[in-house]
Amino acid sequence: MEIYEELVARGLIAQVTDEDEIRELVNNGKATFYIGFDPTADSLHVGHFMALCLMKRLQDAGNKPIALIGGGTGMIGDPSGRTDMRQMMTPETIQHNCDCFKVQMSRFIDFSDGKALMVNNADWLMGLNYIEFLREVGPHFSVNHMLAAECYKQRMEKGLSFLEFNYMIMQSYDFYELYQRYGCNMQFGGNDQWSNMLGGTELIRRKLGEDAYAMTITLLLNSEGKKMGKTANGAVWLDPNKTTPYEFYQYWRNVADADVIRFMRMLTFRSLDEIAEMEKWEGSQLNEAKEILAHDLTTLVHGKEEADKAQSAAKALFAGGADMANVPTTEMKKSDFEGDGVGLVNLIKQVGLVSSNGDGFRTIEQGGLTVNDEKITDKKQQVTLDMFKDDALLIKKGKKTYHRVVIK
Repeated sequence: MEIYEELVARGLIAQVTDEDEIRELVNNGKATFYIGFDPTADSLHVGHFMALCLMKRLQDAGNKPIALIGGGTGMIGDPSGRTDMRQMMTPETIQHNCDCFKVQMSRFIDFSDGKALMVNNADWLMGLNYIEFLREVGPHFSVNHMLAAECYKQRMEKGLSFLEFNYMIMQSYDFYELYQRYGCNMQFGGNDQWSNMLGGTELIRRKLGEDAYAMTITLLLNSEGKKMGKTANGAVWLDPNKTTPYEFYQYWRNVADADVIRFMRMLTFRSLDEIAEMEKWEGSQLNEAKEILAHDLTTLVHGKEEADKAQSAAKALFAGGADMANVPTTEMKKSDFEGDGVGLVNLIKQVGLVSSNGDGFRTIEQGGLTVNDEKITDKKQQVTLDMFKDDALLIKKGKKTYHRVVIK
């Protein structure tokens, strides 16, 4: 199966502008394509995961990826999918986030010997002369069409700033610059980026003529990706200091039965034939499929050694007989628990099991919290030294989320 057909079969392609030409470029390794990443944090998260896997698949098929870091557009903020304006970031913060991104992307993409590029749109956007830019690019954009774009419509009621209104033009200009600088002939993005991407394709054709290649593909990046990686406590990050390999593994181990095969197709590098066989699995075999999914994806992000440790820790909790040392652990002072001890709700908030006191109280009210296998019913429960076993306390939230507290 050719790579384009495989992307379709894996459920990744949502919309394209010219399928025949795109298929020709991709299947013959002639695509130089880009995907943009706005540096809004110092780590990528699971919402970016599909894009990274896609870039790896296409690079393995001989195509050239460009990871475009939005150091310039990050100064404005993408209004797509938002109901409020993003917080403004300093140039120093943006640069730090860009540096962190490259480290994480290098686990997926081979940047050696010019096989892939990482570029920052600050290189061309920050030096633009406003009047010259308006004269060069402005005539090619219809305000009526821009206001009709879905990414703007959902913001109109609450207010869309002129700053954010410029984002579509900035993103379109990125494609134009990438085409001229690096021969970039294809762009990928999520469903909510469709209008911005079409703007880039149209700008190239208007400025450089109909013969200019400018292809657009939309994958199920944001419609699916935004469903991924969200928990009660925030995002699932690729940085192990934000989301531990165990927590990352457990996120995928705990996906719904209905999602496991779909995620297997979209995100793993197992063959479609092998996945088709797994689709026949039922009952307890689905748990095996989830373990395969979790181990494969944890290996991609954190390496096989960390994936093995995470799997061992999970089996320690669910099946018994493995090393508990790999379970997420917080070390605290013994003196913290002397006397009346520490309020349990405060403790589980401190270690990240809940996001607030209210969340903690609700968890206890609903019978979702146990300490050393004993269900907690008292919202005012204090944690004291006599509750520790061998200087350790095992807290379980719900059926699948564990955390150890150890004292020294």
